[in-house]
Amino acid sequence: MSKAVILVTRKLPAAVEARLSRDYSPIFNPEDRRYSTDELLQKSEGTDAMLPCHTENLSSEVIEKLPDSVKAIANFSVGVDHCDLNAAKKKGIIVTNTPDVLTDATAEIAMLCLLGAARRAGEGERLIRERKWNTWSPDFMVGTQVTGKRIGIIGMGRVGQITARRARGFDMQVHYYNRRRLPEALEQGAVFHESLSTLLPISDFLALHCPSTPETQDLVNEALIAQLPKGAILVNTARGNVIDEDALINALRSGRLRAAGLDVYKNEPAIREEFSQLENLFALPHVGSATHETRDAMGFRALDNLDAIFSGREPKDRVA
Repeated sequence: MSKAVILVTRKLPAAVEARLSRDYSPIFNPEDRRYSTDELLQKSEGTDAMLPCHTENLSSEVIEKLPDSVKAIANFSVGVDHCDLNAAKKKGIIVTNTPDVLTDATAEIAMLCLLGAARRAGEGERLIRERKWNTWSPDFMVGTQVTGKRIGIIGMGRVGQITARRARGFDMQVHYYNRRRLPEALEQGAVFHESLSTLLPISDFLALHCPSTPETQDLVNEALIAQLPKGAILVNTARGNVIDEDALINALRSGRLRAAGLDVYKNEPAIREEFSQLENLFALPHVGSATHETRDAMGFRALDNLDAIFSGREPKDRVA
């Protein structure tokens, strides 16, 4: 029996590619080059499924043009905002993602962004690397203490809950806004807010862990920032398009926000030049899930979904 042909759009961990080679007929991308839409459609000819990452723009137009042979899109990601789920359903394509396995790694990066922004780690690191550190005084590199402060979390799903747990290690007071209140056992003492209007004014730190949806597009805008305490610190490890970047840049320049820690951006990796000029921005290049353990687990989760699909079973992580 012939093996299913899988288009793998980016270079994956060696262990994941080895399993793909064993069980399927994969079309790899050894150069790890981001395909254009035309290349993606061309390479998908004659394939049975696609294993893409969030870097691929699987819009309704692209999905409509996919060959009828493509029966599944097994995403190597939790977020599926890059993939038009309605178009996939209409075409009869099963879509899956990889939840759970990157929760801890992303929460670690959220705390790194929080601490990095609060303690001016980016500025300090640049001073060392550029050999510009030539003084010390009580006024030198003074940042914001994290311990005991209040953190507001927007989106209390898997990553939000683990971030809250990590924040408690710094004796932070956890407040959150979510579509629905968590059971008390999962709250672990966190304070639920039914409205952002009550969460924002008490958030010394605001961490974004909400999904990218039409409703959350530019959620963090000028009006929202105005409700935060002056000098609050913003952290985003969710998706770049939940922030109005003009509003963020203006708030960082003016001091309305003391600092921000970002791992995600609009139009990444082609991020705005202004970000490189902001000393009070601690910036990372979308590395939330970038650990060996997590990337392997993501790949294996995607392959588990493909295994289920091609054996006639319902995949565990079906989203469309």
